[in-house]
Amino acid sequence: MSTDPADLGTSGTDAAEGPTSSDIVSRPERMPTLFLSHGAPPLVDDVRWTGQLRELAATLPRPARILIVSAHWEAAPLMIGATHTAPLVHDFGGFAPRYYQATYASPGAPDLADDLTALLPSATRPVRTDRGLDHGAYVPLRVMYPDADIPVLQLSLPTLDPDRLLELGRRLAPLRDTGTLIIGSGFTTHGLPFLTREHWRSVDAAPPGWSVEFDAWAHERLAAGDVDGLAAFRDRAPGMPYAHPTVEHFAPLFVTLGATDEPDAPAQQVIDGFWMGLAKRSIVAA
Repeated sequence: MSTDPADLGTSGTDAAEGPTSSDIVSRPERMPTLFLSHGAPPLVDDVRWTGQLRELAATLPRPARILIVSAHWEAAPLMIGATHTAPLVHDFGGFAPRYYQATYASPGAPDLADDLTALLPSATRPVRTDRGLDHGAYVPLRVMYPDADIPVLQLSLPTLDPDRLLELGRRLAPLRDTGTLIIGSGFTTHGLPFLTREHWRSVDAAPPGWSVEFDAWAHERLAAGDVDGLAAFRDRAPGMPYAHPTVEHFAPLFVTLGATDEPDAPAQQVIDGFWMGLAKRSIVAA
């Protein structure tokens, strides 16, 4: 896999810049990394899925901070938001009014922004914004950490290229030693244009074949630790391009894998199944 640090969404030549894990203040327990299929705002009404997310949160060490990369914020150069508590970004349409009234007033994370910035080459250091958390971030966090008492920082997707996102994750990995939980938030399948009326009416509707096929392939590749295969999903995965007519919802997986100790080690697949026909497979990696 290519790991050119100049490929993080901007140009740069100072690849050697940035501290290593030995420069980061260590904590007793190194945090894992997650890839979550985050769901739409009505996820909070799904008793089964919210139960799975709460159970997942209960099995993890409690994070001191959370860094989340959501499919719903593509921006280059690299950008960071929520350095302070800001109004949520309700970036969706067609739902009941109550979903637009959701709140999640988590503390800002300026210290995390500083630590993250120090890990990146100067030419790729992120731009700070006042953007609040979008639903790819706050929907799962409202379920997993409902008290909103953990500082959260959101990072944009500066590119959709798997190699570049793996490199970005690798550079962010030392944050795990500061009690930071790194989360890539997307959806294992996201073929919204190809869902039927039945899928929009019922979260329990039978999944379409393309969603089942892609999910089974992803399950096998994750179990095998086949990062190269996963990175070539556009060409190799069955169910394409229906499973991902646009690929931003699979892209956060590669930040997650890049931040692991061994990207090619089998991932722990902690949530599976389907929701509105879409695969909600989610992983924990060490």
